[in-house]
Amino acid sequence: MATFLYRVGRLAFRRRWYVALVWAAVLAAVGLGALRAPGAAAEEFSMPGIESQKAFDLMEERFPGATADSATARVVFIAPDGEKVTAAGNKRAVEKTVAGLGDGTQVASAVDPFRAKTVSKDGSTAFATVTYKVGAHDLTDASRTHLQRTIDEARESGLTVEAGGTALADEGGPGGTAEVIGVAIAAVVLLITFGSLAAAGLPLLTAVIGIGVSMSTILALSSALGLSTTTGTLAMMLGLAVGIDYALFVVSRYREERARGRTPQEATGTAVGTAGSAVVFAGLTVVIALAGLAVVGIPMLTKMGLAAAGAVVVAVLIALTLVPAFLGFWPNAVLTRRARRSGRIEASGETNGGTRWARFVLARPLPVLLLGVLGLGALALPAAGLQLGMPGDEAKPASSTERRAYDALAEGFGPGFNGPLTVVVDAKGDADPKGAADTIAQEIGSTEGVVSVSPARFNDAGDTAVFSVVPSTAPTDEKTKDLVTTIRDERSGIEAGTGASYEVTGTTAMNIDIAGKVQAALVPYLVVVVGLAIVLLLVVFRSLLVPLKAALGFLLSVLASLGAVVVVFQQGHGAELFGVEQTGPIMSLMPIFLVGIVFGLAMDYEVFLVSRMREAYVHGESPAQAVTSGFRHSARVVVAAALIMIAVFTGFIGESDSMIKMIGFGLASAVLFDAFVVRMTIVPAVLALLGHKAWWLPKWLDRMLPRVDVEGEALGRGPETETPATDATADLEPART
Repeated sequence: MATFLYRVGRLAFRRRWYVALVWAAVLAAVGLGALRAPGAAAEEFSMPGIESQKAFDLMEERFPGATADSATARVVFIAPDGEKVTAAGNKRAVEKTVAGLGDGTQVASAVDPFRAKTVSKDGSTAFATVTYKVGAHDLTDASRTHLQRTIDEARESGLTVEAGGTALADEGGPGGTAEVIGVAIAAVVLLITFGSLAAAGLPLLTAVIGIGVSMSTILALSSALGLSTTTGTLAMMLGLAVGIDYALFVVSRYREERARGRTPQEATGTAVGTAGSAVVFAGLTVVIALAGLAVVGIPMLTKMGLAAAGAVVVAVLIALTLVPAFLGFWPNAVLTRRARRSGRIEASGETNGGTRWARFVLARPLPVLLLGVLGLGALALPAAGLQLGMPGDEAKPASSTERRAYDALAEGFGPGFNGPLTVVVDAKGDADPKGAADTIAQEIGSTEGVVSVSPARFNDAGDTAVFSVVPSTAPTDEKTKDLVTTIRDERSGIEAGTGASYEVTGTTAMNIDIAGKVQAALVPYLVVVVGLAIVLLLVVFRSLLVPLKAALGFLLSVLASLGAVVVVFQQGHGAELFGVEQTGPIMSLMPIFLVGIVFGLAMDYEVFLVSRMREAYVHGESPAQAVTSGFRHSARVVVAAALIMIAVFTGFIGESDSMIKMIGFGLASAVLFDAFVVRMTIVPAVLALLGHKAWWLPKWLDRMLPRVDVEGEALGRGPETETPATDATADLEPART
């Protein structure tokens, strides 16, 4: 592989204009396709195989025209202290507001709380439910503005008015602020690392081009492939991350080869042949991790993973072709200012921070290993108490109207009122559908933990009924989860003699089911992804223990980061430092996202760092010398890459949305633990203790595995290798082969 990529790098260097024009044409073509393609629809979330989804689908089928996922707004009215909403003046204000809410063009109904009897027992609180004809993603700005304006006018009457519901959901997300901050910090880190504006700017430029190609392609195919507006979120984040990383490693190796006296063209070919080989295998591990998200069985997650995998493939192709082409345009610009002025390039074999750190670890490998493992192990312990769920309005800042509405309803109607369960009774074929529904409702209503059951509502055919069940506990409370389990476990007894069946759904039940399915899928996902990656690393390193060590180290860093998330977001320790106002269960998809993304980045660092050690070892250095050589050449850029990722992910912690904040914190801590504790500390300690055994591979396995030259061993003896130039700024014309 190294020889092939060496030729690719030299070809891209020589034919730089053609390469640049090809990428420009690709970007223009997909950009034009994105502009002409129909707008992407919002994702219709579904979770095949769970009871709440089956019940939801049954409602869609049996209640045609009544969209089960229509947008809703729940407007809460709170009387001033000492007054009641039922007082004449307050009642008129509420009725006037409800009439105004019903005037919206997309409004299907606005239910008066006095007619619907949605007034608290003490008369202090009432709420009106506004139902729309369309889903939340199809609401126009005019409808949202009308809702907000009507609420503001109601507040002028002296009532406290708050609102929650899907109609108020912010569809805009972070707005790109975090990405801008991350790119700015990445530029600073790259500038410090390389000491050259051009060397710092080139990875950023190529990463942005790669993101442009990837995102334009996603937008162009969104309608044809059913991709949603959220599908590209993960692709943008990872495409930017690996795009910078991969270009960084190629440019860094190019500067190193120039320091050895090679001509620009030869240095480019060698950089792509060696660092490019590592890029290919690192990219493959990321693609495996992302494509493996299909194991979970969530269509939206599968699409997000495949789109992000495509963005990673684009980043790899750009690192192998466009980066060497740009090096051909500016062969000396990426060097330090002193090197450009003097015409001489500093040697790369001097002692640096990476060398000193490697020697420190090699001198005391066992204490360093024990300290690293015990430290991460201690951080991982809280992960045993991980509770998955889907935080709602209760996790939003207290300054938001959604959170205040949630708290007001919990105080006025009980904590379970914010998370009612929906029971769908299928009485098709039953002689007495109404009697069957009433019987089921009475039995469920007598279950411990149930506060109330609403009257059943039948469809036009009269064969399907729906009623709500209000628990006594909050939606994210473990007792609510137990109640759902109890209602389902007692199904056979409740259904006996009715001739009907029922299923439990609703937002609360859906979140419980999703958490259960994700938790069940986590282990198979880890087995598939880690197993395939171990096979890939066996091919790369020709070693049995190095891939196993890499996988175990990754699991340790992921568990430690999950433990940190539990400590802050679930247990509340230090929550105020990160702006977490309400603790609760961890978002259901968080562990899967964390495992998939961090696994890919962790294997990036593993491949780039350890491949240099392997390269030194196969060229005759002792195991300890090989570790030192690997750190001397790669530690600085691995640290820079990790700092860039931490900066990008940390930017999301400042967002107000609790889920975005949680993802940012989890990813930043995972990269911190994996890059600096596992890869930079535990890995060299383990290699020092193993010595030559680290690179041992059984002969039978060695014969089975394909041979892939990642270290560039063939480049040292190939006919295309040039005699190093004595002047590092040698002629840039293509060398004859």
